[in-house]
Amino acid sequence: MQFTIEHEREEDGRWLAEVPELPGVLAYGATADEAMAKAEVLALRVLAERLEHNEAGPHPISIGFAAA
Repeated sequence: MQFTIEHEREEDGRWLAEVPELPGVLAYGATADEAMAKAEVLALRVLAERLEHNEAGPHPISIGFAAA
């Protein structure tokens, strides 16, 4: 699995980062790096939940993140 973290600056100055491949995985931060780190942590939590509940699918898992 390869995931992309997309980020952009909001009008109020905060940064928003999201992982499009995982609906609902988005996070705000004061900096782009902070927002991306929070989104990565949340994505890993979502993936851990899926594994725990056997929702990850039959494929071997190798996780990588790339900033867009």
